[in-house]
Order: sequence, then C-alpha cells, then structure tokens
Amino acid sequence: MRDRRIKCDMANSKISKPKKHVSTKSELTTKNASSRDAKRHGLVKTTTESAASHRKRPAKDPEGGLTAEGRKMFARREGSHLRPGVKGPTDTPEKMRRKGSFLRRHFANPRGPLQRDGKPTRLALSAHAWGEPVPKTMEDARRLAAKGKKLLELYQKTKGQARKP
Repeated sequence: MRDRRIKCDMANSKISKPKKHVSTKSELTTKNASSRDAKRHGLVKTTTESAASHRKRPAKDPEGGLTAEGRKMFARREGSHLRPGVKGPTDTPEKMRRKGSFLRRHFANPRGPLQRDGKPTRLALSAHAWGEPVPKTMEDARRLAAKGKKLLELYQKTKGQARKP
C-alpha cells in the first residue's frame, strides 16, 4: 500500500510528496486500466465524439442565429433551453408571442449597427434566422419592431378570448 501522506526525507531534510503513477499505453490496454486514463491517452472515444466527424461543428449559423450545436453548447454553459426561431407562419399564440417578443427586443432599440463595412452584422442576420428580411437601415429595423408589436397585440387578443368561455 502506498503512503499518500507527505514524507520527510531525513537524509536530505526535504519534504516531498509521493510521485503520482502515470499510466503507460501498454498498461491502458489491459482490463485494469481506468477509463479516465484511457480517455486521456485517446484510446477510448467519448460519447460526444463520433467516428465520422473529427472536426468541431460551428455554433453560429453563417446566415444568422445559432445552429443546433450552438444551442446545445449554450445550454451546457448557461443551463437554459434555447429553441430555434419561428420561421413559418405565426398561426398559434405561442408562435406569435415568441416572434413578437424577439422582434421587439432586438429591433425596437437595436444594440448595435445593422451593417459594418457594407455587410450585415450578426444582429441583422438574426432576423433571417426568424424568417424575416435582413434589415439594412434603421427604418427597416423599426418596421420589424412594429410587426413584433402587432404580433404581441394579436397574441393578447387571442389569449383574452381563450379565457372568456
């Protein structure tokens, strides 16, 4: 049994810790190898790695918004559950609320420029991720915010009608 406590070397009067055992690759192939050491040396693939993809998938969609991988990464880091934007028709109250809130939050008072060096910024491209045209001017952004306001008002009406019966 190895002693894990600090040892005192009387001859040199130095205090030293016992050395940690480092597994070699030949030891890792045996049945007694720990899975942590095997993963460290790359002998065992983890569940997140797939045999086909050796590259990391992008988190940001170049056309705007996050990819599915980006939403998973955000969920791991922040603990929240992001859903993709509503691209189709806003025919249900939940879709009206989500899209209306997004448009008001991002385009009523944009938090940055919509174009930089003649190219749309990530803020402007986020509209595309929700099925809206990419705004090029502040007037376009105001139109999107007004559309969001109308969607939220329509949501309030449908929500009120659902409670009255």
